[in-house]
Amino acid sequence: MAANGAQGSYTPENVLAAVVTMRGGEREAKKQAHEYLERFQKSKDAWPLVIGILQSDADAEAKLFAATTMRGKLTYDLSTDISDSELPALREQILLLLKHYASGLRPIRVQLCVCLAVLAIHMKDWKDVLPVVVSALEGPQSHTAVLDFLRVLPEEVTEGRKITLSEEELSERTKELLGDNAERVVHLLVNYAQASAKPADDPLLMECITSWLREVPVNTIVRSPLCDVIFNGISGDSPREASETVCTILRETRDVDDNQDTIQLLLSRILQLQPRIEKAVAEEETETYEALTKILATAAESWVVAIVREPGHFRPIVDAVLECAARDRDREVIEHTFDFWYELKQYLVLDIYIEARLQLVDVYGKLVDVLFNHLRYPEGNENDLFEGDREAEERFREFRHRMGDTLKDACAVMGVTDCLTKVLNGIKTWSAERSTTTSAPGVVPHWQELEAPLFAMRAMGQMVPKDENIVLPQLMPLLVEVPNHEKLRFATIMILGRYTEWTAEHREYLEPQFTYIVSSFHTDSKEVVRAAAMAIKYFCTDCRELLSDQVLQLQTFYDQILDKLPDMSQEEITEGVASVVAVQPEAEMYKLLKLYCDPLVARLMNKANNATTEEGKVALADHVQLITIFVQIVKPYSAPGAENQAVKYWQEVFPVLAKIVENFLDFVPICERICRCWRNMIISYRTAMTPLLPELANKLASGFAASRQGAFLWVTAAIMREFSEEREHVDQAITQSIYSFFEAQATTFLRVLNELRPSELPDVIEDFFRLLIDALLYFPHRLIPSELLLPIYEAAIYALTLEQRDPLSATLHFLRDLLTYGGDNPATSDKLPADVAAKIQEIVKSLLGSHGEKLVKQVLAGMMITFPRDCFADGSGVLLSMFELLPAETTVWVERTLQLLPQGTVTPAEANKLMIKIKERIGGDQNNMRQVRALLQDFTNTYRRRYVAPRDGLGILQHAEMSSDTMNLYANSKVGLVPWDARSDEHTTRMFKQRVACGWRSDEVVEWREKQLEGGKFLYWVEATPLRDTAADVWLTPRAPSGEAFWPIGHLALEKQAEDDADMGLAKEGSVWIKHLYISWAIQAGGIGKASMQAVEALAKLEPLFGTTIVLDTAQKETQSSDEWKRFFFTDMGRPIPEPFKTNEE
Repeated sequence: MAANGAQGSYTPENVLAAVVTMRGGEREAKKQAHEYLERFQKSKDAWPLVIGILQSDADAEAKLFAATTMRGKLTYDLSTDISDSELPALREQILLLLKHYASGLRPIRVQLCVCLAVLAIHMKDWKDVLPVVVSALEGPQSHTAVLDFLRVLPEEVTEGRKITLSEEELSERTKELLGDNAERVVHLLVNYAQASAKPADDPLLMECITSWLREVPVNTIVRSPLCDVIFNGISGDSPREASETVCTILRETRDVDDNQDTIQLLLSRILQLQPRIEKAVAEEETETYEALTKILATAAESWVVAIVREPGHFRPIVDAVLECAARDRDREVIEHTFDFWYELKQYLVLDIYIEARLQLVDVYGKLVDVLFNHLRYPEGNENDLFEGDREAEERFREFRHRMGDTLKDACAVMGVTDCLTKVLNGIKTWSAERSTTTSAPGVVPHWQELEAPLFAMRAMGQMVPKDENIVLPQLMPLLVEVPNHEKLRFATIMILGRYTEWTAEHREYLEPQFTYIVSSFHTDSKEVVRAAAMAIKYFCTDCRELLSDQVLQLQTFYDQILDKLPDMSQEEITEGVASVVAVQPEAEMYKLLKLYCDPLVARLMNKANNATTEEGKVALADHVQLITIFVQIVKPYSAPGAENQAVKYWQEVFPVLAKIVENFLDFVPICERICRCWRNMIISYRTAMTPLLPELANKLASGFAASRQGAFLWVTAAIMREFSEEREHVDQAITQSIYSFFEAQATTFLRVLNELRPSELPDVIEDFFRLLIDALLYFPHRLIPSELLLPIYEAAIYALTLEQRDPLSATLHFLRDLLTYGGDNPATSDKLPADVAAKIQEIVKSLLGSHGEKLVKQVLAGMMITFPRDCFADGSGVLLSMFELLPAETTVWVERTLQLLPQGTVTPAEANKLMIKIKERIGGDQNNMRQVRALLQDFTNTYRRRYVAPRDGLGILQHAEMSSDTMNLYANSKVGLVPWDARSDEHTTRMFKQRVACGWRSDEVVEWREKQLEGGKFLYWVEATPLRDTAADVWLTPRAPSGEAFWPIGHLALEKQAEDDADMGLAKEGSVWIKHLYISWAIQAGGIGKASMQAVEALAKLEPLFGTTIVLDTAQKETQSSDEWKRFFFTDMGRPIPEPFKTNEE
C-alpha cells in the first residue's frame, strides 16, 4: 500500500486499505499500515474522514475504528483542531450518525454516545444537552441510543479524560450536566418504562438507572414507579441486571442514619424475596437464585450497622442470607454472602454491641454447620471425584478457599473453643459411625466426612491461641491416628504445620507429630510430600529449641531426603533445618555448618561440573539458594574483633562460589544467585566479614568488569552500607579502601556506558544508581567534591533517555537525593559539619548552574514523551527541586525547552499561559511551589496524551474478523496484550525477572522460549518500564512488530496441550490453555488480572487458534489461598497480604 508511507495522503481509500492490511497483510505492510493509521488518528485530516467512513458501507471493524478514532479526537484534539464556531455543526453531525446507528451494532453506537458525551462536557455553551439529544433521537427505533447516551454520560463526566478543562470548569459542567438534569432523567426513564411493553426485562434500562444512581437521590428512585420495574425484573428474563441495580440502590443507603425511611421501605421489599429462595432452588433457576442471594447479602452488608443496633428487627434478613448459604448445593452463590459475615463480625466483636452478639451468635453456629457440610468432597470414583467436570472442581476449591476466612469470622464471634468443639465432634462422629466399617486395604469409606472438619481445623488455626488447653489436647492425639488416605494425610499434615506455635508450648505432642510428618516423605503422593516439607519448615522454625537435641539426626534425614524434593520444598526444608542450627551454641556453629553445608557444596560442585545445558545451569543457580538460606538464618553472635564461627566456615566455601562465578559469567541467573548469597553474608555478619573483604572486592571488581552485570553492584552497595564511617568498630583504613573500591566500580561503569547505549544495559544502570544513592547517603563529603561527580551527573542525564521504569526510577531518585545537597536539608545519613555542608551546597549549585539546562530538558522530554507513568512523580520532583534551588534559571530553561517542541504541537498561547502561571508561583511559599509541580505534570500529561500515547482503536484491527460480542469485549478491555518476543534477550531477561518476582517457574523461561519458537506455546505481555514490541510472529504466524514502547506489568500464556486434553477428556481440536498468569505485585487487586483474562480469552477464539474450549491452568485456589502460600509469597517476601485476598482465578 504505497500511500501508507506518505504522511499527508489521508484519503478514505487509503485509510480503509490500511485497516484491511492491519487485519491480514504481510509483516512489513502491517507495520507500515500501523504507523500510517497512528499518524492518521492524530492528524487534523481525520475529522472529515472518520465521519465519511461512518456514513459509508465499510465493514463493522472499520466503522468501529472510525468511531473510536473520533472519540480520541474529541478527547485530545478538540480545542486545537476545532474552533468554537464549528462545534454546533460537529454536534449535529454526531447526532445524525447516532440516529443512523441507533438500531445497529452496539459497540459502534456506544462509541458514538461517548463522542457526544465528551463533546457535551467540553462544549460549555451547550446548556440544553438532554432536550437536544432526546429531540434529535426521537422515535421508538432510537430509544436504545437515548438510553446508551444517558448511561455513558455520568461515566464520562466523572471518570473520563477532560484534559482541556480546569477544575473549576469541570465542577461547573458536572453540575450542569448531572446535578441539574437528575430530575429530568428520572422523568425520562419513568416515561420510557411506562411506554415499554416489558420494561422489567430491559437490561439497558437497568444499566441506565444504575449509572444515574450516584447523581439521583436514592429516595427518589425508591419512591418512583421505577422501583416496581426494578424489583419486577428480578423475576423476569434478566434478573442479573435487575439485581445489580437493586444492589446499587442498597449500597447508596449504607449511611443508615441518613436513610432510615428509605431502608424501611426497602426492607419490606427485600424480605418479600425470601420465599422465592426455596422455589428458585427447587426449580433450578440458578440465575434467579444468584440474583436473590446477591440482593439479600448486599442489603445485609449495607445495613450492618442497623443490624447490630436493632438485631431483633433485622434478624429476618440475617436468616435469609443464612438460608441462601445453606441451600447452595452446588456452591455457586455462597461466596456472595462471605463479605457480609465478615462485616457483621467486625461489629459484633466490639463491646458496645455485646447484646447483638448474644442474639446473633447462634447464627454463626449454624453457619459453621453449613460450611462443614459444604466442605465435603463429593462421593464417587476416587480417581475422579467430580466426574470430569473441571469447572465444578474449581468452584469447589474456590469455596474452600473463601470458607477459611469465614470460619475465622465465626471463631471471632463464637469463640475458639466452640468452633474447635464442632471439629472434635465431627471427628468423633465419623469415628463412631465409619471407622469400624470393613473395607479393602487402603480404602477409607466416607473419608469426605472426616476430611471436612480437618480442613476446617486448619482454616481456624490463625485464631487459636497458644494457650488453648480445652479442646486441642483432645484433638491432637486423634490427628496422628487418622486413617492412611492421601487427602486425609494431606489435611492432617497441613493442620500440624499450622499449629506449630501451639505445639512449641505443649512439647509432649511434638514427637508423635514430628514422626508422623517425617514418615509422610515415604508416600507416593507428591502433594503429601510437598505438604510435609512445608510442615517441617514450620516445625523447625517454631519448635527449634525443642528440636535442638536432634540436630545431628536431623542432618541425616535432611541429607537423605533433599534430592527427592522439588525446588520449592528443598528451600522450605532447608529453612527449617537452618533454624535449628541457628539456636545451637556458638562454639558448635562451625562444626554444624560444615556438617550441613559440606554436602550442599559438594552437590553444588557436581552440578557446576555438569552444567553444560541451560537446564543444568538453572539447576545450579537454584541450588545456590540453599546455601544462601543458611547464610540468612545462621547468624551466630561474635564479639567485636573476635572470629565469627559462621564466617570462618564461609571463608572455606567462598573459593568454590568464586570459581563458579568465574566459569559462568555469561549466565545471569548463576551470577545473580551467588551475588545474592555474598550480599546476604554482608547483611548477616556485617563487620565480621572483614577477613573476606579483600577477596570479595577483587571478585566483585573483576566480575563486574568482565560481565557488566548489575548483580555485582548489589554486593558493593551492601558493603558500603555496613562499612561506612558511622558504623562502630570499623577501621578508618577499611572505610577508605571500600570507598576506593566503589570509585573503581563507578569508573568501570562509566567506561561501559561510554561504549554502549543506555538501552543495552538498563538493568546495570538501575543497579548502579541504586549504588550511588547509598554512596550519597554514607559518603557525600567524598563523592560530591570528587572528579567523578560531573561524569556521574552526565551519565544520569544520559540514562534518562531510557523508557524502562526501574532504571529510570533509580536514576531519578539519585538525582533528587543529589539536589537535596544544594539546599538546607540534604539526604544524608548523618549531620554534616557546617563548613562541609556549605562547601557541598556550593558545589551542587555550581554544577546545576553550568549543566542544569540539560537536566531540565531531558526530564521535560521524558515526562512528555518517554517516561512511564510511574516515573512522572519523580520527574516532576526533580523539576520542583530545580525551581527551589535556581528559580530564575530554571524558569528560563523550561521556556527554552518548550520552544524546541515540534511546530504545531504547543501553541504560543498555551506555552505563554503555562509560563505565566509558573512565574506567579515561584519564589513563594511551599504550597505555591507544589502548584508549580502540578502545573508541569498537567502540561506534560496533556502533551503526552495528545501527541505521543497511541490512540484507542488500533488494537482491534490486529486480529482476524471478530463477532460483535468479541469485538465489544476486546475494544473495552482495560489492558493490552503484546506478544513476548522469544528471540529477544531483553524480553527473555524481563520475563525471567517477572517469574522471580512471581516466586516460581523462573527456571522454566528457557523451556518456554524453545516451546514458543516451535509453535506449541505463546506468551503475551500484559502491558502498562517499557519494552519494544519486536515479536515478528504469533503462533508462527507472521506479524508486523509495531516497535512501540510498552510497559510490561505482567504476562500470561496461551498453550496447546494435546496430552492433557486427552487426560481431561477434552476435544482433540479447539482446546486452548491459559497459563502462567502474573501481574506485578504492586498493582494487584485492581482488576488488571480479570481484564487480562478477558482480553486473552478473546484472542484464544481468533485465528490461528480458533479456540472453542478454554482451560485455565493455575495454582489451586485451595493452595493459593492457604496460610502457607500467603506466608511464602507475601510475608516472607516482605509484601503485605492484600485485603480482600483474591487468587489468580478471581
